Amino acid sequence: MKRFFGLFFLLISLNTCEEEPQLVFTESNQLYQEHATIEINIPVAKGDSEIAKTINSKVENHIANMLIFSEEDSNTVTLDEGISKFDAEYKNFKADFEESNLIWEATFDAEVLYQSSNIISIAISSYTNTGGAHGNSVITFYNFDIASGNILDNKDIINDLESFAKIAEEHFKNDVDLKENESIDDFFFGEPFHLPANIGFNEEGLVLLYNTYEVASYAMGITEFTIPFEDIDTLLVIK
Repeated sequence: MKRFFGLFFLLISLNTCEEEPQLVFTESNQLYQEHATIEINIPVAKGDSEIAKTINSKVENHIANMLIFSEEDSNTVTLDEGISKFDAEYKNFKADFEESNLIWEATFDAEVLYQSSNIISIAISSYTNTGGAHGNSVITFYNFDIASGNILDNKDIINDLESFAKIAEEHFKNDVDLKENESIDDFFFGEPFHLPANIGFNEEGLVLLYNTYEVASYAMGITEFTIPFEDIDTLLVIK
């Protein structure tokens, strides 16, 4: 009888684990036009779990830091504080330059690039225009551990960064159509090839993204390419 009940509860436990649902995301769209114009379109993890709260908090915190022009990211600034700060800075600008017709604007669009039983990859596209020749556009990838909601570093995802970089370099050369008489150093301001700050997942593989100014000139814009899973399967810790 003991063995029967032991097996029964084991099966119940396994069944519960198998039926544990993945995080579900809904889209949040917000537009603020009190003085400056701020538009925020982001995925929001549903539910009251700590994992959902952690992921939502990080996405909002990232946007808040972009709005307050912080040189060093603050983990405590809230989205409402960021919006208020950006709007207040614009009001100060208008007070100093009353003749200016410029309306400050900030737009944030985020999406879930990839979701598995181990990882959630989210891309956040940020655009701010506070004057100057052109606005500032930046894309940031975050890879979240599905078990904890914590952000994963590259070393948590890739077991051999040196070998991965060699593969990435070949894909980079193909993406920019590097000619035989060209040096890859020219794209990295005289420095050797290096991995980008942003590496994320999509359904095909790992996405590598260099923001404007990370490689070559502003005119080149964003450089983005995908390394298929089959090319790097042995180098991945999780996927």
